[in-house]
Amino acid sequence: MFSVEEKTIAQLRKSMETGEVTSHELVLCYMERIARIDKSGPSLNSVLELNPDALYIAEAMDRERKKGKIRSPLHGIPILVKDNINTADKMHTSAGSLALADNFAPYDASVVTRLRDAGAVIMGKTNMTELANFMSYTMRNGYSSRGGQVINPYNPEGDVWGSSSGSAVAVSANLCAAAIGTETDGSIIWPSHLNSTVGIKPTRGLVSRHGIVPICTAQDIAGPMTRTVEDAAALLNLLVGEDEHDSSTWSREEDIPGDYTEYLDPEGLKGLRLGINRGYFEEFSSDQKEIAENAFKAMAGKGAILAEGISMPHLRCDSSVLLYEFQLCLNAYLATCTTTRCRILKDMIDFYGDHPKEGLKYGMSILQDAQYNTSGTCTDAKYILDRINALRLSRQDGLDRIMDENRLDLLVCPGITDSSPISDYPSIIVPAGYGDDNMPFGITFVGRPFTEPLLIRAAYAFEQAVRARKAPCFS
Repeated sequence: MFSVEEKTIAQLRKSMETGEVTSHELVLCYMERIARIDKSGPSLNSVLELNPDALYIAEAMDRERKKGKIRSPLHGIPILVKDNINTADKMHTSAGSLALADNFAPYDASVVTRLRDAGAVIMGKTNMTELANFMSYTMRNGYSSRGGQVINPYNPEGDVWGSSSGSAVAVSANLCAAAIGTETDGSIIWPSHLNSTVGIKPTRGLVSRHGIVPICTAQDIAGPMTRTVEDAAALLNLLVGEDEHDSSTWSREEDIPGDYTEYLDPEGLKGLRLGINRGYFEEFSSDQKEIAENAFKAMAGKGAILAEGISMPHLRCDSSVLLYEFQLCLNAYLATCTTTRCRILKDMIDFYGDHPKEGLKYGMSILQDAQYNTSGTCTDAKYILDRINALRLSRQDGLDRIMDENRLDLLVCPGITDSSPISDYPSIIVPAGYGDDNMPFGITFVGRPFTEPLLIRAAYAFEQAVRARKAPCFS
């Protein structure tokens, strides 16, 4: 059988072009790995549901290829999407929640429409931290009442983080060619950091939020999760663009280049002024600090100019914004659903109350706070003032100030930074090494709005210099 392990999208495409493998065979190969690695053996539990039509879709893409119709560079490529992203097919969209286990989405999320139009094969849904980690203050990362616990492929005792844990693990364990995750406050970057994948959190307005089970309008967004920067850039090409359903994407034509893969320059770090953020460096272990220091040396070795003395700690200033928007945004989403018993947040709380054994392993404190301690109208004075303050702290007094004062092209953060999701500014994370416990460690690059080309250029050059990623090993 064709080996898919560590194959890039470009390599898979070439194999289909030469006739070495078909899209149908690729889907079968990934399905076999899911059976042997995800559902037995190490039992990673990263894939929540498979699309029963995936093989037929792949066959259709193969027939189109024979006729000379190639929709995009991802034609026939098997993709997994996070379970909070609508797919109007035979799969559920539950955000990992038993309360939404009967939800068959009546329409595709806009990002799914773009993937289908590009000929990608939506192979299945990934497990995730329930309701994108917005259900309980004590929820374990990677756990959902519908899907159970996602397991780290490098260390079964290690954290997977969330909420796109299933997407990160499935990609890292080679259970798909690539995956789509979503982020509100680190949910693409953190799982990528701890599972050795590349993740891009795009600028607000670059990718549509339509058809994604929400936390809040302020920070929700979808993005690529892959094994290489090249694959992330290729996948980002398919996701971006204006969507009539999402006002943040309107009139952004000048912000979107023709092809993000054009910025894959192995010398892309040369001359860039990078700010090294040590604002939370003491949180790391000695082996993690060593990985970070070696990463900084690699950047300097490729011609980057490193600006030290920069300290931007975790902001942690947006939690109330998410809480106050949640009820309104979730109720608006549920109003579009036609099959689920839960039509508003209160219905979900009532469902969990009736099914505590199955659904409340970690409680539902956030749901109750959102329902009973906010107006659900976003008119609360605290919400309005906190929203304004969060933007000020993350933008004018945060990233903008630091980048202006230090004349930076990009900010470099070992691990992750919450300044990117709070500000709506873009970030990309790249594997940088592994700790003494074999847990992965990544480096995050943060840029100004719509500087994804610069981020991809820097991240690709760093990736090529360190070549840190290694596939997880399963006995």
